[in-house]
Amino acid sequence: MGRIVLEKVSKKFGTVEVIPPLDLTIEDGEFTVFVGPSGCGKSTLLRLIAGLEDITSGVVHIDGKDATSVSPAKRGLAMVFQSYALYPHMTVRKNIAFPLRMAKLGKAEIKQKVESAAAVLNLTDFLDRKPGQLSGGQRQRVAIGRAIVREPSAFLFDEPLSNLDAALRVGMRLEISEMHKRLQTTMVYVTHDQVEAMTMADKIVVLHAGVIEQAGSPLDLYRSPCNIFVAGFIGSPKMNLLEGPEAAKHDAHTIGIRPEHLGISDSEGMWSGTVGVSEHLGSDTFFHVTCDAFPAPLTVRADGERKLPYGSKVFLTPDLAHLHRFNAEGLRIE
Repeated sequence: MGRIVLEKVSKKFGTVEVIPPLDLTIEDGEFTVFVGPSGCGKSTLLRLIAGLEDITSGVVHIDGKDATSVSPAKRGLAMVFQSYALYPHMTVRKNIAFPLRMAKLGKAEIKQKVESAAAVLNLTDFLDRKPGQLSGGQRQRVAIGRAIVREPSAFLFDEPLSNLDAALRVGMRLEISEMHKRLQTTMVYVTHDQVEAMTMADKIVVLHAGVIEQAGSPLDLYRSPCNIFVAGFIGSPKMNLLEGPEAAKHDAHTIGIRPEHLGISDSEGMWSGTVGVSEHLGSDTFFHVTCDAFPAPLTVRADGERKLPYGSKVFLTPDLAHLHRFNAEGLRIE
């Protein structure tokens, strides 16, 4: 079991309210990702769930029980931090076994649990090495292994991949996702990287200034952002947002169109413009086009083989079936 329910949970540091009262349910076995810009409250919210910060008001339920005043060690949760925090003088085996030795489990049971966790994380061949002999990705797997052996009702990850280089982050994203599929244990994951959120989550919770802007599946948030903040945050590259007369034509204060929903032609289209910088990524090319009708350049996603010279004249046409409309308050118009 690993169902977590927050009811009217808030947090103040002194007189500053960093998380206004919020409600959130994380279902058993769900992979939930908290995402948002720096300072939005995502790590603080995770620490409130873990019990590492006292809540100012509200109730935290874990598996149907009030855990608001329960100590972190007794909540049945395991946390994996950005820092590996491994003991450098201990082998991988001893690092993973450490919480079990502290719990005074028998040697045979410790051995079985450590080897089982090592198998899940592809660490079997490294059990007798010390952290200094491992790569960054392997060290992070050891930290995760130390959490697995506790058999928690939920794993809490606080930006665990931010210390890794780009290639390792991609590999570890896949490994953590695979681990979730095998273990079927609730996971709550904090990141500022919306690509991580989109690729890993069953449910994304978008936070802004401590407020949950929207929660839902990655595709729900991508296809139907509830406001301009979510529209601009979810998606890489981000949605093009346009105001003025063009938006008014569609009975909106602001319209949004994603880069893949803009057609580009050198002969005809709705908006004329000039090609600026092009980003060639292999499978895709992103053109940044300055249009006469808008102050900011628009980003267009095209086939990777498409080539348009810098400064060339082009025309853009939005796919109106994928147009997003927002009112003056920034809320979605259905």
